[in-house]
Amino acid sequence: QVQLVESGGGLVQAGGSLRLSCAASGISFDPYTMAWYRQAPGKEREFVARIASGGGTNAADSVKGRFTISRDNAKNTLYLQMNSLKPEDTAVYYCNARYFTSNFWGQGTQVTVSS
Repeated sequence: QVQLVESGGGLVQAGGSLRLSCAASGISFDPYTMAWYRQAPGKEREFVARIASGGGTNAADSVKGRFTISRDNAKNTLYLQMNSLKPEDTAVYYCNARYFTSNFWGQGTQVTVSS
């Protein structure tokens, strides 16, 4: 059974930092492209950042220079370091694992940034 379990969300003031984690089980983590998405109230889910199996990354323009995605294949864990948080970063953040036709999602973790 595949599980992606996010953690690390919470309430933080604008300008603060949070580190999200996504622990994966039930998959061979290494070859998967891992990503973070987010969904704010009343909005569609949007791409945040992605890291390929080889370590290459890309991120949405809205978070470039503030968010850093990384992965630890030995721990089957994905991370998202979020700095200089803004109220518009408030959303539920979801972990995604993709490999060919396999596509898995976590349940999400809430991030709330107060002004």
